[in-house]
Amino acid sequence: MTRTERRTRRVVQVAGAGVAALLALTACSSDDSGDTSAKSDASASSSPKLSGTVTVFAAASLKESFTSLGQEFEKAHPGTKVTFNFGGSDTLAASITGGAPADVFASASPKTMAIVTDAKDNATEPVTFVRNQLEIATLPGNPDKVSSLKDLTKSGLKVVLCDKEVPCGAAAQKALEASSLKLTPVSYEQDVKAALTKVELKEADAAVVYKTDVHAAGDKVEGVEFPESADAINDYPIALLKDAPNAEAAKAFIALVRSADGQKVLTEAGFLQP
Repeated sequence: MTRTERRTRRVVQVAGAGVAALLALTACSSDDSGDTSAKSDASASSSPKLSGTVTVFAAASLKESFTSLGQEFEKAHPGTKVTFNFGGSDTLAASITGGAPADVFASASPKTMAIVTDAKDNATEPVTFVRNQLEIATLPGNPDKVSSLKDLTKSGLKVVLCDKEVPCGAAAQKALEASSLKLTPVSYEQDVKAALTKVELKEADAAVVYKTDVHAAGDKVEGVEFPESADAINDYPIALLKDAPNAEAAKAFIALVRSADGQKVLTEAGFLQP
């Protein structure tokens, strides 16, 4: 064999070895990719998929913001549905301790949440997720020139308050007592929305409600702030309930409420950060 033939043979051998190495590397890379894909698929399939109905008992003042968050939750978790029971926190608490099936309780005060926790009907410790402050709602344009809490005691002015057992009513009483004012309303309402409706329907001249309710009412009422409200701010606690029919989805809803996205919805509605 000539020198030229030997050189040519070595070149062919080296090239063949390179091709073999490249093929082996490609096969190995392909196998790794397959393993990664398989792991990814396995991980995705192992994540619990939420489904079913989440039943939330919530203070009436949370109606607009929680309805929005419920829609957001359903969109993020196809196959789920969030149903709400809005009302006075004391009434909701009594329903829960009376055996009404529910997954989540969001109360407008620690006192009404305590009705549930004292009965040991909670599965998690209540956590404050927002706070709320009182405001006076008057007729559009404020025709009676209400500018203070004291103005509500004017003779002939029809004022509505929440029932004293309801958080907004208890807060109003606290503000009145702090100001040494006595007020006899034309009616006590079972929740804050009912009190606000009296003004919206012009059945009352003013009502002491939450800032969030005045915000939600838009141009149907006019809001009047008063300094005494700073002494009667309500904390809003939320908790997973014992024997929740859909505990996993309920935990996810609570997480949404407490998340940055949830807090944005709530603060835009007028709630204060916890």
